[in-house]
Amino acid sequence: MAGDANAKRRPSLSSRLSPKVAANVERTLRRIPAVERRLEKRYAAMVEAMRPSVRPYAGSVPAYAALPEEGRPRDEVMDELRAMAEHEHARWEEGHVSGAVYHGAAEHIEFMNEVYALNSQANPLHFDLWPSATKFEAEVVSMTAGMLGSDAAREHDATRPVVGTVTSGGTESILLAMKAYRDWARKRRGITEPNVVAPTTAHVAFDKAAQYFGIDLRRIAVGSDFRADVEAMEAAIDGDTVALVGSAPTFPHGVIDPIEPLADLARHRGIGMHTDACLGGFVLPFARTLGYPVPAFDFRVPGVTSMSADTHKFGYAAKGTSIVLYRGPKLRRYQYFTATEWPGGLYFSPTLAGSRPGALSAAAWAAMVSMGERGYLDATRRILGAAKVIREGIAGTPGLRVLGDPLWVVAFGAEDFSVYRLLDVMSNRGWNLNGLHKPQAVHICVTLRVAQNGVPEGFVADLRDAVVQVRADPKAKGGMAPVYGMAATVPFRGVVSDLLERYMDMLFEV
Repeated sequence: MAGDANAKRRPSLSSRLSPKVAANVERTLRRIPAVERRLEKRYAAMVEAMRPSVRPYAGSVPAYAALPEEGRPRDEVMDELRAMAEHEHARWEEGHVSGAVYHGAAEHIEFMNEVYALNSQANPLHFDLWPSATKFEAEVVSMTAGMLGSDAAREHDATRPVVGTVTSGGTESILLAMKAYRDWARKRRGITEPNVVAPTTAHVAFDKAAQYFGIDLRRIAVGSDFRADVEAMEAAIDGDTVALVGSAPTFPHGVIDPIEPLADLARHRGIGMHTDACLGGFVLPFARTLGYPVPAFDFRVPGVTSMSADTHKFGYAAKGTSIVLYRGPKLRRYQYFTATEWPGGLYFSPTLAGSRPGALSAAAWAAMVSMGERGYLDATRRILGAAKVIREGIAGTPGLRVLGDPLWVVAFGAEDFSVYRLLDVMSNRGWNLNGLHKPQAVHICVTLRVAQNGVPEGFVADLRDAVVQVRADPKAKGGMAPVYGMAATVPFRGVVSDLLERYMDMLFEV
């Protein structure tokens, strides 16, 4: 009722604007639903056109909407699985894919598969049955922490050693860190409406954490170099801020945020500082050893209180494992879950999952100890060398520009034609790259697959030919260009979100 009364007292639109302006505004507002419907129809058609790429096996292999009455012979099942795997291997084995497969050598895959098979029944939830799983996880956490400055952290404050847990991937590592800051602030500072300040380029997993855990994520525009704007982030801090975020490097543009000044700011404000090193945690320490200009980003910086680093990316473990690290066990405990009154007994879980695949933790351990420091140094040398060829090739191509100052995740935009049209042409040439927007761009994340002999040079040659093709035919239809183009220009974000949800629906259709 109070709302109705306020509505009655509120001046009408026409009383606040001139009659002519008010009439134009009212007409525009009446047209919005019709415009939205037209956009939804166009976008739905685009998503439907992607169905063949989502369901390439339709009609060629059996599909099961329900359990078969009789089970199929195992050899038949294996034959079918091998056929699909062989079809998909061809898409990444030659190194024409950005990220996704980070090692990919046949002998490494075979080794990971052997480790997994040996530990396929292991579950860290039942640590009494599989103590090997907890051994693997403890050592993976310790080795990762050692790479990321735990010794320096201990020298700075021996009461807060770097600790952590194994998670299912970078997203879960970020979710857990944000939950820990939320719960720490609630208990220690009485904050009930927490916020986290992050650059616009920070991974979208921070948005997911904010949505899941009731955190206000304050996204702050980055500078012209695509790095976090420290002064702007400082201005966004208030009494309910629980943490700052920086990336090493960012997913979109591969640049390293100014972690040291951000961490110093966080330390003086008494709040957390998370470095998202999911991409860089297993590259930057070795790049530094190789002499590349790597700014301080890890626990060597006193104000960094948590980090995420993905073992299943450049740690070369099987998908999916990641590590979340904290400066001190007290902060880590805020990510834990315990239940003391459940009829099923005392229950506790360090991460979001209860049961977890111990085989993946074993594979992460096996990857790290088999690679060793020398193996990671060699891999990093090859990746950064290949990235240099690609970066220089892009910079030397008329009409293209490299964004920021990347080491191995190289983003580029186009000067006078659609970079998304270029993305489509490169896709037709067998390259699987990542489309970006805000600004419109494309990136390639260089992996050991991309670093194979001749692949970087082949990428540059194909890219230059693709630029010529786009200039000759800039308005070709189909592909991802219209999808990204609409996503970048449609003002009704709900329309874009709705179509993404429809796309996800399609993924689960039989």
